[in-house]
Amino acid sequence: MPLLSYELHATCPITNARAATMSLGPEDRRNEVQLPIFMPVGTQGTMKGLTTKQLAATGCRIMLSNTYHLGLRPGPELLEAAGGLHKFMAWDGSILTDSGGFQMVSLLSLAQITEKGVNFRSPHDGSEMLLTPEKSIQLQNSIGADIIMQLDDVVSSLTTGPRVAEAMHRSIRWLDRCIGANANPDSQNVFAIIQGGLDPVLREECVAEMVKRDTPGYAIGGLSGGEEKSKFWRVVKQCCDLLPKDKPRYLMGVGYAVDLVVCVALGVDMFDCVFPTRTARFGMALVRTGQLNLKAKEFESDAGPIDPDCPCQTCVNHSRAYIHAISRESVACHLLSVHNITYQLQLMRAARESILEQKFPQFVMKFMADMYPTGEYPEWAVEALGSVGIDLVVPE
Repeated sequence: MPLLSYELHATCPITNARAATMSLGPEDRRNEVQLPIFMPVGTQGTMKGLTTKQLAATGCRIMLSNTYHLGLRPGPELLEAAGGLHKFMAWDGSILTDSGGFQMVSLLSLAQITEKGVNFRSPHDGSEMLLTPEKSIQLQNSIGADIIMQLDDVVSSLTTGPRVAEAMHRSIRWLDRCIGANANPDSQNVFAIIQGGLDPVLREECVAEMVKRDTPGYAIGGLSGGEEKSKFWRVVKQCCDLLPKDKPRYLMGVGYAVDLVVCVALGVDMFDCVFPTRTARFGMALVRTGQLNLKAKEFESDAGPIDPDCPCQTCVNHSRAYIHAISRESVACHLLSVHNITYQLQLMRAARESILEQKFPQFVMKFMADMYPTGEYPEWAVEALGSVGIDLVVPE
């Protein structure tokens, strides 16, 4: 049995959308993940406000955790003693761990980057930690995630000049070090991360080099950092066009519903983002028309569920009025997180079903019409979908 297998079931005859199954994990915890998929983010081994049973009840079969934060707390010694993060958090689904590279951007004021690695100053106690490619993989071996990301040299998507090429070439070198450092090649899959900023020449070179390493899957990194969406989608499409057709493609840090649907059309299989749980903390519910601010007065007497078609326990058991009434309480965040994660997962399931039924373009047209009932679609989405054969009608 291969460590990670990717079985392609159907492709859209018009767009680049694909429906597949990714099987991974050891025999006693073998897991099948239906693609395309959205992965909720539990930075330190927990989804904020949710137990693992509640997370599983949403239909989630794979989640993301962060190596940098887990390496600081609870630390590798405790995780190894517990038998890895799966046992520590009582989760029988799959786990993907970020390498810690993203913190080069998010904690840039606390980090120094050299060829050796990244020297961080802890935001908790000020102590220093050198994160090398070898250390990143060592930490991820202790965590025991099913998919472990290489440590890459991450620069902001707004960065230009020689630093972008330097980071791309360093990421290739660091991938080799990560593959060599993996102590559990029979149970943990190292994914390469494609870098190169918004430069198509650098992206093409990076894909060519990363594919030579023949990793089990490939991530598209260095985006969703404030760049223009017209440039964002072109990088995504370029990478998907160049990457192998028989392996999963993971777009890192992307979670807005429109972005998910458009990027599925471009050929992406996997996504992650803190957005659904973060926006829940502000009283926002994700629905087919966008977002509802349940803190708003208009919902104080609304006896209906957030979404009458949603199967989540929040929609089954509670009204908009109830969530409005408790919007200042932590339980409201919990209930909205359950709903928002379910929304993201249901959206990807619906996309998958439409691909299998050869109706994906119709799915996209209805999704966009629901999200933008006036027909005033974002120009970037019109361009991106048009590049793969879906023509949205934009009013004059």
